[in-house]
Amino acid sequence: MRLVGPSGEQVGIVPLAKALELAQEYDLDLVEVAANARPPVCKLMDYGKFKYESAMKAREARKNQAHTVIKEMKLRPKIDPHDYDTKKGHVVRFLKQGDKVKITIMFRGREQSRPELGYRLLQRLAEDVADLGFVESNPKQDGRNMIMVLGPHKKKTEAMAEARQAQEARKAEAKANPGRSMNAADPDAANAADSDDVANAEASAEA
Repeated sequence: MRLVGPSGEQVGIVPLAKALELAQEYDLDLVEVAANARPPVCKLMDYGKFKYESAMKAREARKNQAHTVIKEMKLRPKIDPHDYDTKKGHVVRFLKQGDKVKITIMFRGREQSRPELGYRLLQRLAEDVADLGFVESNPKQDGRNMIMVLGPHKKKTEAMAEARQAQEARKAEAKANPGRSMNAADPDAANAADSDDVANAEASAEA
């Protein structure tokens, strides 16, 4: 077999007995790392430590992995200005978080004969959030609904990194000013606490 030392150095081609002897001498494990090679490649290592470090690396990779999420916001074609501003605020937050947003216009009764109302509303929303997102899927009719998908300009990983930095900044400020409440220190953080649950609840209420 071809033997690799504990620091990655090449020991050379040695018989199995010699490799086992060296493993015992170094108090390490003899691990086969390339079984299909000719000759097979083995390495001297602390296998328990190797498994632990591999698990920690995998855990860190999962922690930093960005998952694409599609949020949904439902609107009526004749939505009043206040409700529009509220739902636009949710869309803005989703895009800032690096998430895609599926916008659904729900037509009822005679509204179905006026698809241009939904189209104009979707165009207006896309223009209002153009600095944060773009139209990934153009408005299209789907039964009694009209659907458009907005994609964020900001990548999910960038949004996650910025969110972590903001959280660390808030913690540092709270530590420096322990007498101040969370709302006083950062009203945006308090508003964000409502985040997805509020948006989803409002979206469900429109259904």
